[in-house]
Amino acid sequence: MNNLKKVGLTALASSLVAVTAHAGDVSVSGGASMTIKNHTGNSDTSKGKTLKMGNQLTFTGGGELENGLTVGISFIIDQGDDTAASDGPFDSHSVQISSDTLGTLKMAGEGTNDAAGSVDTTAAGDIWNYTFSGFTTPLAATSNSGTLKYTTPELTDGLTLVASYSPKSTTTASGTSVGYGLNYSGIDGLSVNLATGENNKTTGSEADMKVMKASYAYGPVTVAASNNQYDGTVATDDQEVTSYNISYTVSENISVSYGTEKHEDSATAAVEDAEIRAYSASYTAGGMTLSAIAIKAENEDFTSTVKDSDYWGLTASFAF
Repeated sequence: MNNLKKVGLTALASSLVAVTAHAGDVSVSGGASMTIKNHTGNSDTSKGKTLKMGNQLTFTGGGELENGLTVGISFIIDQGDDTAASDGPFDSHSVQISSDTLGTLKMAGEGTNDAAGSVDTTAAGDIWNYTFSGFTTPLAATSNSGTLKYTTPELTDGLTLVASYSPKSTTTASGTSVGYGLNYSGIDGLSVNLATGENNKTTGSEADMKVMKASYAYGPVTVAASNNQYDGTVATDDQEVTSYNISYTVSENISVSYGTEKHEDSATAAVEDAEIRAYSASYTAGGMTLSAIAIKAENEDFTSTVKDSDYWGLTASFAF
């Protein structure tokens, strides 16, 4: 009898594997990069030139269920990602369920932002994030592990709505964090993103975040602007980042851009606004991209003490 059970279970397991393999597909894409970069200035006197490599593998898969829903998964292996440090090489991973009529529901074990965090990259592309020693990461809405994000189907030409939910995950959190957003691209060349989010991760330091961003492409020229506002219950947590960018597509392979960011901070010691300017260019051929960027950062620590830095970087990246 036991042997019959084993045979039956083996046959059932084999059939389930066969059905899963038949119903869905998994694909792998990858990327690698080599960069030489240089920091100078009185805020980064200890750096100078350094070499850095990047590598990433992205596994994506999914399939359509008999009820018409589509299930998809995403899993990233990225040893160099700071957010992956506690989990070794493993980075963002998520599962989503979607349909043309119901929209998309996405749950992330790690790596999915809330409604505001999904669009809070500045118009200039977060040029503050080029490892300037005197600069701290801007505050943002929270997205704990297990964040849920729902995106409606297209309600009218180019219009979708977004809602997110991050549950209270620790005893120090004051409560759940929710967010809402609107994305519009119904006019040729125009893209508009409006979103709000919350950061209730720590009791007594709750905050709200608002994001406004728009870009418009006319021929080879694209202009963009963004404004991120972070308002905390603690007055010294308030921050605002205003950014602009203009890019020009010289050809299908070559593009150049100029971007700026202005960071305002209400911290007690903050008496100056931090300003960052960046010039960049890229050349793409097949799966290879060569890029160059030059950045000037001023008043990095928001004080009257001069904290300035210059940065340049050359990168060769490859997609496969």
